[in-house]
Amino acid sequence: MNIRISFIGGGNMASAIMGGLIKQGISPQYIDVVEPFESARLKLDSSFGIQSQASAGSFLVRNQLVVWAVKPQTFQQATIAVAPHTTSALHLSVAAGIRSHSIAALLGTDRVVRAMPNTPALIGRGISGLFARAGVSDADKRLVDDVMATTGQSLWLDAEEQLDSVTALSGSGPAYVFYFMEAMITAGVQMGLSQEQARQLALATFAGASELACSSSDSPEVLRQRVTSKGGTTHAALLSMEANDIGVRFTHAMFAARERAKALGDEFGKT
Repeated sequence: MNIRISFIGGGNMASAIMGGLIKQGISPQYIDVVEPFESARLKLDSSFGIQSQASAGSFLVRNQLVVWAVKPQTFQQATIAVAPHTTSALHLSVAAGIRSHSIAALLGTDRVVRAMPNTPALIGRGISGLFARAGVSDADKRLVDDVMATTGQSLWLDAEEQLDSVTALSGSGPAYVFYFMEAMITAGVQMGLSQEQARQLALATFAGASELACSSSDSPEVLRQRVTSKGGTTHAALLSMEANDIGVRFTHAMFAARERAKALGDEFGKT
């Protein structure tokens, strides 16, 4: 990737991508960052050896890729200063809720890719849903693949509305995992384990089960059945979950997340 890249916003996701790019050999001098908060700029400069800027300017003209990592409520305002300098660039947005047609209208270009990453990207173990507008070439997609590979896996989608489902499943998904971890730790303590013992057991169980599922050709359903002996301890726990409609309630929760993603798109998608 012998190109120049600019980041509009220097928060956690931008830092994850920047860090991955630098680890893979991109020189910090080929990375520009626009970050209005001084404390964040100082952190970026010391962490990555870059020279971040407080505001957009003509220096952005030299960048072939612009990564948008600002909060959705500030996206439209941020484009006012950036757009005049980036009409020939490819734009990759990791900003939640801003639909691609709005991004294209605000920036004056159809070379727009939307990404929905998740927080394991911070350790290179994330997964991102990607959608490209018609103006994005195959070469542009390959570049996006290379950039997002620094944060983990990627999955291209055929329809932009699928990003709302990705948001509900993998975008918000880490929070669901942490929620169940919390519940398991709490139960472990209530059953007589120490906080640290319960934490170690819960985290290792999630990590091990995930690795097992990833390395196996069997479905999660089959893997679950293999550890569930009728009349055993796992069976008792699963019967309790079924009696309380945990699976159904969890599905409803994910649909609620998808509906909220749609609503945010409506709210922030106005140009």
